[in-house]
Parts: sequence; structure tokens; C-alpha cells
Amino acid sequence: MKKQFLVVVILFFSVLSVHAQKIGYINSEYILGKMPEYKEAKDRLDKLADRWTKEIDERYVVLNQKKDLFLREEVLLPAEEKEKRAEELQKLESEIVGLQKTRFGVGGEYFQKRQELVKPIQDKVFDAMQKIASKKNYAFIFDKANQSTLVYGDKKSDLSDEVIKELGIK
Repeated sequence: MKKQFLVVVILFFSVLSVHAQKIGYINSEYILGKMPEYKEAKDRLDKLADRWTKEIDERYVVLNQKKDLFLREEVLLPAEEKEKRAEELQKLESEIVGLQKTRFGVGGEYFQKRQELVKPIQDKVFDAMQKIASKKNYAFIFDKANQSTLVYGDKKSDLSDEVIKELGIK
């Protein structure tokens, strides 16, 4: 498996060197940071997340108060009442966990809202980058942000400012 990977990497770089392909990179975080509409979208998302987090935290406070009360009264309660209250606490906790998943889970409301607000902006950046790549015959453009494996990039190969210019941002 390692040999196959090594062969593919060697072939990849040999093809690049034979054809002298142009390679560049962008920093999408830098570009998005220059876009006012991204800043607005991010602010809206942050406010939404703060509101939902506060709502969930408040529910946990109520849950913890009820748990504390139950623990103090537990010794005085008949077995039937203990079981009933324990079930209520479990149900309340499950509701809170469900709310967290609904709001912040994979495919949750936060994810959907982020897709709605941020994806069109990211698409604009991608389109601008694609235009530059096409005009200047770049074969590959990497993104320096987002946990990229780009270890080093010469500033001459950084196309971020050109993308910003293509987007019409000063």
C-alpha cells in the first residue's frame, strides 16, 4: 500500500515537472475576513448560537436545581414517588440533550443556517478563484486555511489578494 502511494506521488510530481504546471494557493480565512457580507453572516450566526446556548444553559440550571431538590428529599419519599421523580429528571435531561442535537448537531439548525448564510459567500470566493485560475492557467490552487497540508507557500504564489480584487473588495 505504501509503495503504491509512493508511486502515485512520484508520478504526480513527475507529471507536474514535465508540463510545468502552475500552482498557487489562497487563504480563504483572510479573504472571507475582508468581505463585509461574511462578517455580517458570522455576526448573525454568533448571536444565534449565543441565544441557543443561553437557552440550553438555562434548562440545565433548572435541571440541576430539580436534581438537587430530589437528592435532598429522596430519603423522605416513598419508592413510587422516587421512581416517578427520577423518570421526570431523566425525561427532562433527554429533552435538553435532544434540543442540543437539534440546534447544534450534525445537520442541525445551526449547520443549516450556516449553509444558508455562509455557503453563497464561499461560492463567490470559489468562483473568483476559478476565474483567476482559468485566466492565468493555474493547474492547482490550494487553500492555506482549513487545516490544509500546505506546509510552505512562497508569497509570490499567494493569490488571495487577486481573489479579493476579483470580488471587487477594496
